[in-house]
Amino acid sequence: MNRSASRSLLQIGALATLATGSSAWAATVQLKLEVPRLNVAEYHRPYIAVWVEKAGESGPAVAQLAVWYDTKKQNNAGTKWLKDMRQWWRQGGRNLTVPADGVSAATRAPGEHAISLDTHPALAALPPGKYELVVESSREAGGREVQRLPLNWPVKAAATEKAQGEHELGALELTVKP
Repeated sequence: MNRSASRSLLQIGALATLATGSSAWAATVQLKLEVPRLNVAEYHRPYIAVWVEKAGESGPAVAQLAVWYDTKKQNNAGTKWLKDMRQWWRQGGRNLTVPADGVSAATRAPGEHAISLDTHPALAALPPGKYELVVESSREAGGREVQRLPLNWPVKAAATEKAQGEHELGALELTVKP
């Protein structure tokens, strides 16, 4: 194959990647998280945020992936309680305009929930490196909890990382596949 034909094939491949919306670091990234059923007098569904930080560095979030809050309150009043997720708020939540397309969603009932992150543009734009996927949960008239799972980007090998929450979060499982 000559150089011109080879360059044309590369250009077609690049255009196909852009057209399908997939990243050059195509991978399957799925987070399973459990919202535990709590036996308390006044139960409110938790607000949950998921973001990515550089591993070992304290600084702003490099990717905002999800924020679940009460989207049904009139006049967007559910946003009032977002600052109760203190770590997320300091790491970039206060700068996020909600509702944010592809990030904001309604709170979830107790049970297991899965978030497919591989199509998220913020994740696709990450430069290569070591990161932490951070999950924070906070409940009105309840507690707050933060869990971290390591994430190497781009994904070169299949891996599963697990964490177990103590009260506001249940089991967490991050599964990645190249």
